[in-house]
Amino acid sequence: MNLKTLTHHFHFHCTHLQISNQRFNPKLTSLRTSLRIMNCRNYRSIIRKCSSPGSGTDIVTQISPIDEEEEVEVAVMEKKQSLGEVSDNNGEELSENGSLWDQMTEIVKFSGPAVGLWICGPLMSLIDTAVVGQGSSIELAALGPGTVLCDYTSYLFMFLSIATSNLVATSLARQDKYEVQHQISILLFVGLACGILMLLFTKCYGRWALTAFTGAKNADIITAANKYVQIRALVWPAWLVGWVAQSASLGMKDSWGPVKALAVASAINGIGDIVLCRFLGFGIAGAAWATMVSQVVAAFMMIVALNEKGYNGFAISIPSRNEFVQIFTLAAPAFVAIMSKIAFYALLVFFATSMGTKTVAAHQVMIQLYCICAVWGEPLSQTAQSFMPELMYGANRSLAKVRELLKSLVIIGTLSGLILGSIGTAIPLLFPKIFSSDPEVIREMHKVLIPFFVALCAAPPINCLEGTLMAGRDLKFLSISMSGIACLGTLLLLVLSRSGYGLTGCWLGLVAFQLSRFLIALRRLTLPNGILYSEDLTRYQLGKSKSV
Repeated sequence: MNLKTLTHHFHFHCTHLQISNQRFNPKLTSLRTSLRIMNCRNYRSIIRKCSSPGSGTDIVTQISPIDEEEEVEVAVMEKKQSLGEVSDNNGEELSENGSLWDQMTEIVKFSGPAVGLWICGPLMSLIDTAVVGQGSSIELAALGPGTVLCDYTSYLFMFLSIATSNLVATSLARQDKYEVQHQISILLFVGLACGILMLLFTKCYGRWALTAFTGAKNADIITAANKYVQIRALVWPAWLVGWVAQSASLGMKDSWGPVKALAVASAINGIGDIVLCRFLGFGIAGAAWATMVSQVVAAFMMIVALNEKGYNGFAISIPSRNEFVQIFTLAAPAFVAIMSKIAFYALLVFFATSMGTKTVAAHQVMIQLYCICAVWGEPLSQTAQSFMPELMYGANRSLAKVRELLKSLVIIGTLSGLILGSIGTAIPLLFPKIFSSDPEVIREMHKVLIPFFVALCAAPPINCLEGTLMAGRDLKFLSISMSGIACLGTLLLLVLSRSGYGLTGCWLGLVAFQLSRFLIALRRLTLPNGILYSEDLTRYQLGKSKSV
């Protein structure tokens, strides 16, 4: 029976008829026709699925009378929904119908606590450095290569965080709790497998890696650093499992749970360092044990936080071949993009190293200050990855709302960049003797203040744009563009270095690297057939993974 016959038979009048026929689009993943009848007088429509096998068609099969009290109640509810007084998401989503200011407030509420996730790692290493430095100068020197091998190597697994947040957020957008649980389970397995591999690598090749980094002549430093690395290697499996659990929580738009876990971990690390190093005299080994225990506690708390959300954080599933391909499709381009960025920053240090001791010292101060300030913009990328998939792939898909969200993120990113750039530039300008009392080092620092400011201002907006590309799964473009920009940036650094621009040339190269990333990402997102405007999802959609 078609809609016209039903209308003639019951003689009812509707002021609005909305027919959604999206599921007949062969480019989408399923077929369904839904008929929604709103604001009808004296009748209530009940839509039931009467699908013939393989048809996936829904039709109206029954219309029953509605009394006046129910009609008033329905009218009031619809009025509240139109005014935004009723929400089905219990405040978990960004304001869809609110003002730009309300949306920006929601972004700050999520991204503000997420800053702590990026600060806690450097903070733990700083605590180790402060406590160990009170004892032995050799052990203090050994913390340099030790923390590089333990902390910096973890950035190689940033692809796990990106894949987890993206897959979990997309599965939530489909409102499929079973799929969310399964995605978490297989990603926990991948994290555990990577952790075991890193544990074995450190046990077998840790001393070799430290020797290659510090040189064979520094035998005392290598011995102390290896002691530190071997203890901390025990936590690699728990560390990466906790990282997956943390990213899953962020994909569920929860930033407070992970921050609380890392806050407890930082406290345990600080207390453990003081007790084991200062009072019990374990030295660098005590610092390693304190950090290891704190990271195990953090991983356990991350998993418990998942359990409190109704998911089993201890369930681990081996991914099937198709699921592994799906994870690889996300992880491989993300890995290439991350490695390209890390390689470019490493080349900055390489070119600065050939310019003399004073120049290297000045560059070390400025690049460390840059990294500490730039990290405050990273939560904006995570915000895009957590909130945009639902608006891109979910039942309430709206590219207009995605564009509004990106607009809010870019505004916040621009303001954050200006604030961070101003503060970061003011420190070496007004208080350079905090870092060095050498006039020549200070002079070299002051030469690069303008490019330092520009590069730092651009960092948060870049995070917003690249986070949006990650949320839209345009990772292939992101990896190709990032590697291409890194190669061209390397050529630029080579030319500037040979032209005698010194340290200023290195920082001008960084400015060119940053602005290129910003302009290319912005251009990609504003294309008429890009992920923010095109209704075609087949280019970026990975589809549902099959269950094991």
